[in-house]
Amino acid sequence: MRSPHRIATPPSETSPPAPSYTNPYEELGALAPNPLEEFLHEDEDKDEDKGKAGFDADVPWTPPNHRRGSRNRSRNRSRRRRNRFAGLPLAAKALVAVLVATAFLALGDRWALLYAEHEAADKLKDQLNLSAAPEVDIEGFPFLTQVFDKRVDKVKVTVPDVAADRVSLAKVSATASDVTIDGDGPTSITGATIGQMDGEVLLSFEDLNRELGASQVTFTGRGTDQVLARGTLPVAGHDLKVRADARIQRNGDRGISTDIGGMSLQLGDLATYRPGTREKEGLHLSKSSADRVAEETAKAKALLSVPAIVERLGVPEKVVRGALKSDEKLNDLTGSPRFVNDVMGLNLIDVAMGHPELLKKLGLDPALLNGLSQLTRPVLADRLTLAFQLPKLPGTGTMALRDVTVEKEGIRVRIAGAGIGIGG
Repeated sequence: MRSPHRIATPPSETSPPAPSYTNPYEELGALAPNPLEEFLHEDEDKDEDKGKAGFDADVPWTPPNHRRGSRNRSRNRSRRRRNRFAGLPLAAKALVAVLVATAFLALGDRWALLYAEHEAADKLKDQLNLSAAPEVDIEGFPFLTQVFDKRVDKVKVTVPDVAADRVSLAKVSATASDVTIDGDGPTSITGATIGQMDGEVLLSFEDLNRELGASQVTFTGRGTDQVLARGTLPVAGHDLKVRADARIQRNGDRGISTDIGGMSLQLGDLATYRPGTREKEGLHLSKSSADRVAEETAKAKALLSVPAIVERLGVPEKVVRGALKSDEKLNDLTGSPRFVNDVMGLNLIDVAMGHPELLKKLGLDPALLNGLSQLTRPVLADRLTLAFQLPKLPGTGTMALRDVTVEKEGIRVRIAGAGIGIGG
């Protein structure tokens, strides 16, 4: 069979024609484009295309600007959002607008409220001479409608650490109602008038123990109107145990007074000092000290050697002379049940000031006795008093203390007022 790819050639004159064959793959390769040629001429084609498009081949290469694409994407997103909002129904658009406006109004109302509370706190601080601005909480929402109406329903004020004479009040809190505002707007409020006010004052025992702690006295409550004072008090270089009972009562419209009784200073187990001039007041030997005087001959003779003491004991002079000469008669005198009680009843402040040697024999320091004589009842009561006066409110109106009660944490007093003017 004859190959279809064989090409006929003319016969040669000298030799017979030889058969010739061609590779079919070479013929197919000649028909297909040469990839190497395309690669070699690819740059030339690109340069021609740039020239056609108007680019300069000599311009250096610069990195692509990705921000432009980012801006385009953001612009496209905004368009899509606007398209979505534009596609909402009219009622939905109105609802969104109302919600946005309400949010802005609420924000403005809260700003005006904070501004008014700050201004009110500063005015109270200045007018009451407070060390720090109080906490002011104006209740009710919205606030701006109350300002335009010039009337606030309720205002709470809390003042910590109010100085009141020798002590400081732990907390003064009050709630004012029916408050009339003076001013035309939230930023031009000049003052206010309180229609009615109710509050309370707390005098903390913890603060009392800290502020009056120089004497190391601790105050605790007992019942509904009594405060107990227990601790130590330095006198003439000696720490004496002190105890006192104070009765709390109202004093006028703004004050609290304390009636202090049962005051006593314990000189170890030697004696007890009760300031005052009554029969049971003064410096008296304790039961144990009186027993030692009766048992020890030297102390008994030292006591009986002072005529003023013998006179107060009511012992006949003849019996005293016999007791000083005979220990047997001395034991008979000091061993009687009445002798110890009579010795305990002696006020050593009155009779022993001129006999310091007697105090030394009884175990008492004469300097301590001199210090006790200066610690009179008013002086000691003043050191333990819990009385205080509330600061006087400026302007018009009335405020008065009401119920006074003693609680576990301190003294609590209820206050009430009306028609109180604050500010200009």
